[in-house]
Amino acid sequence: MAGNLIICFNAVLPLMIYLVIGGLIRKFNILSEKEVKSVNRMIFVVLFPALMFENLYSANIRQAFDLRLEFYGIAFLMIMYGLTSVFVRKIEKSPKTRGAMIQAMYRSNFVIMGLPITINIFGKGKAAATAALIMIIVPLFNVLAVITLEYYRGGKTTVRSLVVRILKNPIILGAIAAIVCLLLGIKIPATVNGVISSMSETCSVMAMIILGASFNPVGVTRGKRNLIITIVVRLLVYPAIGLSVAAALGFRGPAFIALLAMMAAPPAVSSFTMAQAMDSDDELAGNAVIIATPLSCLTLFMWLFIFKTMGMF
Repeated sequence: MAGNLIICFNAVLPLMIYLVIGGLIRKFNILSEKEVKSVNRMIFVVLFPALMFENLYSANIRQAFDLRLEFYGIAFLMIMYGLTSVFVRKIEKSPKTRGAMIQAMYRSNFVIMGLPITINIFGKGKAAATAALIMIIVPLFNVLAVITLEYYRGGKTTVRSLVVRILKNPIILGAIAAIVCLLLGIKIPATVNGVISSMSETCSVMAMIILGASFNPVGVTRGKRNLIITIVVRLLVYPAIGLSVAAALGFRGPAFIALLAMMAAPPAVSSFTMAQAMDSDDELAGNAVIIATPLSCLTLFMWLFIFKTMGMF
């Protein structure tokens, strides 16, 4: 029991420390709000592609892509998305708020949380399953977000625009580059690979610190009911359902942790940006990220401990 507690604590503690450091950076104005946004953009465009590339390039491609894992991740996401859409339509009348709530509930911060958790538990070379699942799930997150927010603001989107958005995503480009190199047998020079590895190691730390520096709890008191519902569904309901089924289906080890990170992570930071850009309820979207992210350190620890005790990893 004590050993399980230590393993789970060690998986979550670094995330909490990075968030606190980010919060202190904001408190003491080491970075301005504009600079925080610029650094966050740099992490997304430069460092995350390197992280995805290394985790897939250094893995056995056949082991990295577990079709059973990918299928379950997609099936769970689509079922929960459908049920969430029905649920939100019943409890909320405002179309803009509906769109923001649905997105915050189904779209997790899988990229920022997923790989660090896997690496903290299994080590740097064991994150291939998570990286592969991210490559499949993140585009689906984006597609559903565009469709949802356009629909609830009365707009339309096209297949072409969705494909362009996906192909322009730096994270997806990094994953595609790794797969191309593996399939074609392209060997990356050791010096270049070392640079990519260094960037990869920097990515998770920087992303979590900047996430902490992005917190701005202004306006949280408004729309408390919807905010509470959104956070409870995101951090408790989804993981309880999805991980219980995953355990029953026999997922274990890195594959189970990949699903845990996908299902139990807080709302994606980019969900606020997209809600703001697409005329949705950006206040609710931002507050969901602000409140759920620190809370997720506690709920992630809880889920890790429960399923570690059950022998899932």
